[in-house]
This record gives sequence, structure tokens and C-alpha cells, in this order.
Amino acid sequence: MVNINSDQISEMDKFYRISLMNSISGYKSVNLLGTTNTNGITNLCPVSSVFHMGSNPPLLGMVIRPERGHNDTLQNIRSVGHYTLNNVLPEWYTQAHQTSASYPSGVSEFDVCGFKKMYASKFKAPFVAQSTVRIGLELREIIDVEINGTSIIVGEMVLILAEDTLIGEDGFVDHVKAGTLAVTGQDSYYLPQALGRLSYAKPDEVPNSSLL
Repeated sequence: MVNINSDQISEMDKFYRISLMNSISGYKSVNLLGTTNTNGITNLCPVSSVFHMGSNPPLLGMVIRPERGHNDTLQNIRSVGHYTLNNVLPEWYTQAHQTSASYPSGVSEFDVCGFKKMYASKFKAPFVAQSTVRIGLELREIIDVEINGTSIIVGEMVLILAEDTLIGEDGFVDHVKAGTLAVTGQDSYYLPQALGRLSYAKPDEVPNSSLL
């Protein structure tokens, strides 16, 4: 059995440590984050740190790396206040991965990586046309994390663009049917497999299972 302590972690090779820390928590959702600046120049990058924060109001959080000169994402969100999250499909995962490259500021990953922009009325940020589940968010709060210089972006879901067949009568979004990919670490992509849905958990009751 592997037994790794904090001293050993701190002494690891940088890239080994990055790979281990990024993959140890397992599968995560991967989305393409779409933004624009005040001049209409768009930006697109992958994020795997999105998490649910509440349903009323409907909030999603995500962690963004420290702001750098060539990184337009955080600056765009601050200045415009709108951004989008778009699921990644199997046939587009190579192009989606490429959007993580360090292109110069002002270069649109939509254009260089082959993604088509899609807009909705009165919403400033671009969606990804090749996605099947698209979420439009308005910035509500930015929480700066001092320990490592990252920022937690809190956004309210104000727009959802998806196919009718992907959202069930109870509001459940079928991401298997949507073709949504998951990611482990920074470069390993997976197609989830459905096992089933369980009833609401109650003490001393065995949950009922149903197939998706």
C-alpha cells in the first residue's frame, strides 16, 4: 500500500506532484468556459473545478487560477459580468483540450481551435454551438483565496440552453444522453457510464434503484 506524507509531497518533482494532486480526487466534470471582453474579443478555456452551491438562488462556483498577463478569463468575467459553461462532447475533446494552450492575450480560442460561437438575446458572453448543455451565468461574487492566489467565482445561472430530451420531467439532466465527458487530472478524458438512480435516502430504509 502506498503511504505518502506531507513531507514527501513537498519534495516531489513538480510535474509529478501536479499530476498526482490533479488526479487523486477522481472524475470531475469538464466544461468550456466562454467569456468576452468589453471590445467583443472572445475567450475559451477548459475548467474542471465547477461545483454546485445552491438551487435558490441557483449558484455555481468554480476555481480560477491566479490572474496572469496572457490569461483573459478572469479579467473578462470581472469587466463584463457574464460567462458561459458548455459541456464537452467526445468528438470535440481534442479541440477542447487545445483551448488550454497559452495563446497570447486577445487571441480567441473559439477561432483558433475551431469552435463556433453562439449568442443569446441580452446575454453578452458566447456559448459553444457544438455543446449540448450550455449554461449562462451572471457574476455574483469573487472570493480571493490567499493561501494559493486562486479565486472562487460565484455565478448565478440565468440561462440554460439544452435539447428538450436531455432534461427529464423531474428536472434531471441526462449527461450520458448529452454525451458529456468527464476528466481526471489535466489531460485524461472519459465517457461516464450510468449505473442507476437511487431514491431519497432516509434512516433505516434501503434506497430504491431505478435505471436511467
